[in-house]
Amino acid sequence: MNSLGLFCCVRIKKYNSYKGNVGKIAPNILNRNFKADKPNQKWVTDISEISLCGQKTYLSIILDLYNREIISYDLNDHANMMQINHTLEEAFRGMPDNTKLILHSDKGWQYQQ
Repeated sequence: MNSLGLFCCVRIKKYNSYKGNVGKIAPNILNRNFKADKPNQKWVTDISEISLCGQKTYLSIILDLYNREIISYDLNDHANMMQINHTLEEAFRGMPDNTKLILHSDKGWQYQQ
């Protein structure tokens, strides 16, 4: 393509879940401190868009900052509240109460619900 002076002018549209404020936004108590001293102290979560063979799929994941272990994940054709709820339900299954766990996310609309 270079030798013929050809170039691609198609831009790939990237996924952006942020759609403004649609619910309550929790304060940022993690404050970019992404280190944890013990398991189940700090978890982070996000949704990523993955394009495979022309199809889009969305990965919702929860990661423990102590050892970078994936606590829970969900793959779905749509980024929606059902996907978030499923990821959270799987992560908190068997988790004892009163652990003082911090769950940190971006401020995407799914997490404001």
